[in-house]
Amino acid sequence: MRAALLHTYGSAPVLEARPEPVKAVHLVEVTAAPIVPLDLLCASGTSYFGQQPLPYVPGVQGIGVVRRSPELATGSRVWFATAAGMRPGDGSLAELCAVATSDLVPIDGELSDAAAAAIGTSGIAAWMALTWRARLQPGERVVVLGASGIVGQVALAAARHLGADHVVAVVRSEAAAAPALAAGATRVVTLTGQADRAALTERLIEAADGPIDVVIDPVFGEPAAAAADGLGAGGRLVNLGGAAGDRTDFSSAALRGKSIAILGYTNNAITSAQRAAALGSVLDLASDGKLEVSHVVRPLSECTEAWAEAGRSGTRVVLDPRA
Repeated sequence: MRAALLHTYGSAPVLEARPEPVKAVHLVEVTAAPIVPLDLLCASGTSYFGQQPLPYVPGVQGIGVVRRSPELATGSRVWFATAAGMRPGDGSLAELCAVATSDLVPIDGELSDAAAAAIGTSGIAAWMALTWRARLQPGERVVVLGASGIVGQVALAAARHLGADHVVAVVRSEAAAAPALAAGATRVVTLTGQADRAALTERLIEAADGPIDVVIDPVFGEPAAAAADGLGAGGRLVNLGGAAGDRTDFSSAALRGKSIAILGYTNNAITSAQRAAALGSVLDLASDGKLEVSHVVRPLSECTEAWAEAGRSGTRVVLDPRA
């Protein structure tokens, strides 16, 4: 079979022939495989999961049809996850992929394979951050940091669907404002230069029309600190990443005085049942036309170029192994 094979940490994978995973209990024919930040992190060799034996096929998730399975009918459409880059073994950037029972999720609906793959684990993270960690209630005010990213795009749509009264998107450019509004934001705050924290907090509260109830934070750093300062009594900030910095500071007086909660989230902390339910919810939103994640499709044969594109683009790059 053809596969994107990583030979050296810090480099891009290259297209090569790879033996089919003949001993796989569940064998999936891959129809769409996104290149996500976790793939890039693991392939850099600097991941907190450590370095895995090389070479390996990257790809922590994908969409496909069942080729062989003791539990699912041949041809069943599935979303699947892998541990490629986190544990020894190959991932989804190939024509075929071996998948564990707990990592198979049957899916249906009219959504294209590429669109479903583009949402994937980012959609799961956004949904669970809002519902499970933040416990968002109808009528609450939500701020989404990093709103032009995939997690942010899903969080905007999901927050509106779940009944949030105000959904504020925080973006880094004026060009990102219109897509954020289309995704579900009621207001947009654009980060400009090196504005001080207090000024950003004031802008966020004004955009939310009052103290913030929930912050969805894929970026951390100063934006997270400013948003946390804008939380009202019982407010919750859920962190999912550190694109703007790994450290920041919060006011102890504010945390205690307003009973604020600073929460972390990772998809690794949820059960298979939670993951399947969350994925179903966000794919339903997309099928109903309430969610659209920007993505481009590239053939597997262009995996090296697509890898570089994924590293510099805000658009999700999805590989099609059939092309």
